Amino acid sequence: MEKEALLYTQYNELLVECILCSHRCIIQPGSKGICAVRENVGGKLISRSYGNLIAQHADPIEKKPLFHFMPGSYAWSIAAPGCNFHCQWCQNWEISQLPRLSKERSGIYVPPEQVVIDAMAHHCQSIAYTYTEPTVFFEYTADVATIALKNGLRNVYVTNGYMSKEMIDLSLPWLDAANVDIKAFSEKTYKKYAGAHLQPVLDSCKLMRSKGIWLEITTLIIPGVNDDLNEMQDLAEFIKHELGENTPWHISRYFPAYQFDATPPTPIKTILKIERIGNDAGLNFVYSGNLSNDAVTYCPNCSNELIIRKGNSLIRNDITQGNNCGNCGYKIAGIGLNTIAHS
Repeated sequence: MEKEALLYTQYNELLVECILCSHRCIIQPGSKGICAVRENVGGKLISRSYGNLIAQHADPIEKKPLFHFMPGSYAWSIAAPGCNFHCQWCQNWEISQLPRLSKERSGIYVPPEQVVIDAMAHHCQSIAYTYTEPTVFFEYTADVATIALKNGLRNVYVTNGYMSKEMIDLSLPWLDAANVDIKAFSEKTYKKYAGAHLQPVLDSCKLMRSKGIWLEITTLIIPGVNDDLNEMQDLAEFIKHELGENTPWHISRYFPAYQFDATPPTPIKTILKIERIGNDAGLNFVYSGNLSNDAVTYCPNCSNELIIRKGNSLIRNDITQGNNCGNCGYKIAGIGLNTIAHS
C-alpha cells in the first residue's frame, strides 16, 4: 500500500526534501531516497512500503535485545522491507536490502488495527518495530503505535538511530523504548560500510534519552572493523557520560553474513575484553551477546544476582515491585522490571 509521507518539505512544484532521517535526501520527481521506499511522485513524497509486512512474529523482549524493559514479556515483532543504511555485514539483508536488490513489491498488507489484534491474540505486551529499519516505514509505525497505546500495549524501536529530530519529536507520545545499534565509534567506519555518519546516531541517542524514552545500546563487534579496544573505550565513555551509567550496553559476537561472509566470527576473548572495558568505564549493565553464557543483571549496590537469562529465556527475576533489588532495596534502572518469566 502507498501513503503520503509525514515528514518532507516541498521546495517547488516538483522537488522535495525528505526530513525523516538524517540523510535528508533531496529527491527529484520519479526518484527515491536512499532507503529506496520513499518516492517523489509529482511533487509529493510517498511511502511505498506502508503496511507491507514482510515479517510478523512473537519474540521474547530479550531478543531485541532489551534487558531492562518488561523482562519476561513478549513483543509482537513486525517489519516492512527497507533500510536507510547498507551495512555490508547485515544479518537481515534479505529483507532490509530488498528494495535495492529487487524492483518487485514485497510483503503482505496488514491494516494497522490488525497488528494490534494479532499482538493481543499472541499475549504480547508490546509491539516491536524491528528486523529492518523502522524509521523508513515511520508512517505505518505511527499508526500502529497510536492504536497500540489505546489498547495498553507498549511500543519499541530496534533501530540504527539515524532518525531526524523531527521524527523523534513526533514519536514521543507513543515510543516507550529503543535499542540503538551503534555500529562503531568511528566516522570513517560509518561512511565506508554503512553510507552514513556517526554524529547523527549519537545525537539521536542523547535526544531520546533526554526525552524519557528507555534506551539500550547494542554494538556488533566485527573483526577488523570495529574491534579496536581504544575505539570501544571511547564508546564506553560516551555511553557513561552522555547517556548515563545505567544505560545497558549489549556487546554482540559477529558471525559471517552477507558481503562479509569471509570474515571469521568474533573471538570470544575479544567480546570479554570489551565487556571488561565497559565495566571498568563505570557502566552498571554490560552484557555479552551471542555467547553460550548466562546473561545476568547484578545489583549495582550489593552485587546480588537479580535477573538470570539463558539465551532469550528469563530463568529468574528477583526484582521487586517498584524495580527494587530484592536483597538491598536499591532502585534498578528500567521499565516494568518485575514481571513473570516466560518459557
